[in-house]
Amino acid sequence: MKGGLLFRGWKTLTSRGFFSLNDKSLRVCVIGSGPAGFYTAEKMLKAHERAEVDILDRLPTPFGLVRSGVAPDHPETKIVVNQFSRVASNERCSFFGNVSLGSDVSLSELRDMYDVVVVAYGAESDRSLGVPGENLKEIYSAREFVWWYNGHPDCRYMAPDLKCTDTAVVLGQGNVALDVARILLRPMSELQTTDIAEHALVSLQESTIRKVYLVGRRGPAQAACTAKELREILGMKNLQVHIREADLVISPADEEELKASRIQRRVYDLLCKSATSHQGHDFAGQRELHFIFFRKPDKFLPSEDQSRVGGVRLEKTCLKANGLSGKQVAIGTGQFEDLNCGLVLKSIGYKSVPVDGLPFDKYRGVVPNVRGRVLSSDQPENVNIEQGLYVVGWLKRGPTGIVATNLYCAEETVASILEDIDNGLIASPSGSPKPGRQGLLQALEDKNVRFVPFGGWEKIDSKEKLEGQLRNKPREKLTTWDELLKAALG
Repeated sequence: MKGGLLFRGWKTLTSRGFFSLNDKSLRVCVIGSGPAGFYTAEKMLKAHERAEVDILDRLPTPFGLVRSGVAPDHPETKIVVNQFSRVASNERCSFFGNVSLGSDVSLSELRDMYDVVVVAYGAESDRSLGVPGENLKEIYSAREFVWWYNGHPDCRYMAPDLKCTDTAVVLGQGNVALDVARILLRPMSELQTTDIAEHALVSLQESTIRKVYLVGRRGPAQAACTAKELREILGMKNLQVHIREADLVISPADEEELKASRIQRRVYDLLCKSATSHQGHDFAGQRELHFIFFRKPDKFLPSEDQSRVGGVRLEKTCLKANGLSGKQVAIGTGQFEDLNCGLVLKSIGYKSVPVDGLPFDKYRGVVPNVRGRVLSSDQPENVNIEQGLYVVGWLKRGPTGIVATNLYCAEETVASILEDIDNGLIASPSGSPKPGRQGLLQALEDKNVRFVPFGGWEKIDSKEKLEGQLRNKPREKLTTWDELLKAALG
């Protein structure tokens, strides 16, 4: 739905700042409208009174993972969109949704149009395990599953089969792993009043899954989740939690790790408390959550028809000190066991995707940078700073942290931009002002790209909230590209 007429009202939007304020404006383009992008825009607008910020996103909807990543039963985390909406309503800020970097406009074109370009499009792919059987049906990344239940248009038709099995295996024990396990196990009465996508709600209502296994390579002292997320899932009603007591025995090396991290200590204590409190309380029909430590996937086993997953072969692991990192790493022991299941969700990390013209460290999955300044190479002997090009968020530091982590990340990148402005490092080589927003509008018109302004998002927002009221939900998300663009541009 990229083709067709350009948004018809663009020439009437000059009063909302769709053209440069004056020739002395600092023209800034932020690519990506998630938390990292919006925090960067907010900081730039506050720090530089002549900054004019355009935020681009390939989706018609803003807010990135706040909309498509935060679990539907965590509405309090989504309140930050009110703050981001105020940023977008600033007369010096404009949103351009439905604009894809690479196909609709290239990075080199944007660098020619703007004084400053900040890349903030995050991580929209997944790491691979690289083990046999990974391509069997009913094996998904946790990202895909999260996008599915959150109504992301790219995963609208994913349709995981939740009726073919009573057992799901989640590989990983971080917060995203806990999110997907919780959604699979949470009573429908508690999900019906959230903004979960309708297609996911219907599928979960029909689900036969009663057991979820959370599998981690290392032990409870190294579990990657936070105490808040863990406490929530451990406290769910009518849920039987299983933790092997033998796994809770810690070594002197574990104890040192726990001393160094209050968060890890809290997580470990919660797991120990849960193991004790759930002893001897098995009830027929209860849903089950199993924490499996010291195991890593060796291969995926096919079901009888050979096309879909029927189980996971796990290799037992033990921990060994890593002299370089100071942390313990899991190594295989050569002992194996099989775990039958009909659904696998891989929560082993998101991965960023490179684009033409953007230096990229494929091994680390980040853009090489120093405090947000993009480097032309990750080789120390050939490093040059790319003038006017910056990075923020997961592309800058890797897919870690919570929503608020992006605030500090953005502050650092914006501080680097301001330093470079003060030092005269950001200036048009020709001396004439760059076209900025006007140049982008012209380029999109020339390519017949239908962009969605923030007013278009507000139409989507209103429609979703209205539909939600009819179902006693905060909103009923539009989940296809056609629906979203029709609501925004119709």
